[in-house]
Amino acid sequence: MKVRPILHRMYFSRNCCRNACLLLLAFFMVETGFSQVKRERRAQSSFKWVNKKAYMNTPGVLHRTFRSPSMNVNVGYYIYLPLAYEREQKRRFPVVYYLHGGRPGSEAKAVKLAEYIHANQSSPVVYVFVNGGPVSHYNLPDRENAMGEDVFITELIPHIDDAYRTIGDRSGRGLEGFSQGGRGTARIMFKHPHLFCSAAPGGGGFETEKRISEENGRESAGLVFAPGYNAWDLARSYAETAVPSLRRLIFVGTEGFNYENNLAYMKFLESLGIPFERLIVEGVGHNAAAIYEKCGKEIMNFHAESFKQAERYR
Repeated sequence: MKVRPILHRMYFSRNCCRNACLLLLAFFMVETGFSQVKRERRAQSSFKWVNKKAYMNTPGVLHRTFRSPSMNVNVGYYIYLPLAYEREQKRRFPVVYYLHGGRPGSEAKAVKLAEYIHANQSSPVVYVFVNGGPVSHYNLPDRENAMGEDVFITELIPHIDDAYRTIGDRSGRGLEGFSQGGRGTARIMFKHPHLFCSAAPGGGGFETEKRISEENGRESAGLVFAPGYNAWDLARSYAETAVPSLRRLIFVGTEGFNYENNLAYMKFLESLGIPFERLIVEGVGHNAAAIYEKCGKEIMNFHAESFKQAERYR
């Protein structure tokens, strides 16, 4: 007679505990989502389109701005002009656009690499260090002045070709980036292959890009992109035509936290039949400067060789 009430109370207690745990888990998930949104909004509120810092001793490095037609604000960039640019006044030069890491980052974040570029170039190439916008190198049409990719593709590139003696077609145009900029490079090289002959994504967070693909554009509670706007779906779309072709180099340090997901992305591209070269930098972490110190010449030579090959068919 006493067993049933006891069992009933035990069952009721277990249900209460389970429900309480579920409520706590739901509360934690909601709070975590709110915290993510707050962090992202706080980071984006600190973003500026112009970021000039006291810099630097490397010859040929300049900070410049242009007026964005779409936003009606100034946008900053750093540019490295090789020594030959001043000596050979009638010559046009190939250009590599470098996409910084971080979110948000700025045109100043990766410009220190100009030291390695200046010291190790085997052939003269212009480098432009891009400002990727409030959510680095992504378009966010639902936010004001947040079309980072479009400002780069439709505004900065034409400005550079107009203001400097660059080769104004894909045969003389390369793309490179690291970390967040590696993600941007991968997306853009598959979305705009007609603009570049050479692309080198480094240390990109391809696991995050895969999650965006699988969750219909959702990266986090406060960050949702257009469906298909990620490095996995864009690669699939590109693989259907693979036109125009461009040379690709994927590089990553073995001690970096994105090492394994870069290997997974390489396998994914192989499964699609998309050719690329790989550069695995032993003993180096998630650090663009450390990778350049060890293997920067190989990355620069990859672009230089791409320009030579493209010029033959121009």
